[in-house]
Amino acid sequence: MRRSNKSNETTVKDAGGHISLVEQLTPLARKINCLDIERIMDVCMKHIPNLVGARLASLYILDETNNILHLQKHNHPFLINKIVSLNQNPPSLMVMAIRSKEIILVRDIDTHKKPVIKKSQRSFSENYKTNNCVIAPLICQDRVVGVLNLSDKIEGNSFDSEDIALIELCSQLVGGSIGNIKLFEKIQHQATTDGLTGLANHKTFYEILEKELWRSRRYGGQISLIMIDIDNFKKINDTYGHRAGDKVIREISKKIKECIRQIDTAARYGGDEFAVILPNTSLKDAFVVAKRMVDVVAHSPATWKKEQIALSISVGLGQYDADTNPEDITSGSDRALYTAKQAGKNTVRIFEPSKKYQQ
Repeated sequence: MRRSNKSNETTVKDAGGHISLVEQLTPLARKINCLDIERIMDVCMKHIPNLVGARLASLYILDETNNILHLQKHNHPFLINKIVSLNQNPPSLMVMAIRSKEIILVRDIDTHKKPVIKKSQRSFSENYKTNNCVIAPLICQDRVVGVLNLSDKIEGNSFDSEDIALIELCSQLVGGSIGNIKLFEKIQHQATTDGLTGLANHKTFYEILEKELWRSRRYGGQISLIMIDIDNFKKINDTYGHRAGDKVIREISKKIKECIRQIDTAARYGGDEFAVILPNTSLKDAFVVAKRMVDVVAHSPATWKKEQIALSISVGLGQYDADTNPEDITSGSDRALYTAKQAGKNTVRIFEPSKKYQQ
């Protein structure tokens, strides 16, 4: 037994002076046990292949919503599939591994029987030096989160039982960490978004507004803010019920999102009221966006139990200097929104002395 000077940890070596398997796995497990996907990818591309003597590795992450595997990282010197559909027919080895939740060992892809891999499914087969590979599903709490592929065994004809045991252990650790990352991201998303619409929530709206004001103060420019209210929403709730009201809120939120850019932020400000931050946007351009929202909603009635519900929104907007505080910004656009309501609803009003762009 030998003591390491660098880490003060005990390093166990065999008679040949090689570091034991336990000593190789322990630091690897520590690296994997994190919420840093880059660090996990590094382990999957370098450390795990080195551990089992594989030349090539690829890591795919599962998008459960769309049933698609997305290539996250690979060390291949040639092209491989960037996406793999779980609905493909016949299923690929990765799809088979996901469905069975078990590691698939292919000793010779030319003679492999379960399943038989057709040449039409092996677009890149000529790029590999050997016919063997391992497909390991990455599982967290009985749910597949991805797939780790290892191929081209450097020494020997194929991966042996010890290699498979190591791959299985590592894949469990990697699956657990990727599952934790997904859970962490989900919790973060839930904390910043409105559960009904998926838009930014009230708290996140003000955080983003503060950031955009800071950016405007540093780099110049102004911010336009749109405030939106659903017309006659109480009547909709009273007539059709709150579930219908929720559907109206969801559908209008989608229409709002369709009318803005990726750099803009749409938020559910509260109840049936929305707010949209448009960074570095002129009042004229903001009016065009607001008018588009009014028109799109007015021409998109909601359907509830085979009955159509006519929809409309009232919109107030303004443009503000970087030195304006957030409360004054929302107050200004909200006053314009109130004016739009007083003017008969289904219209746009601007928090500005000029009426040049008013409808």
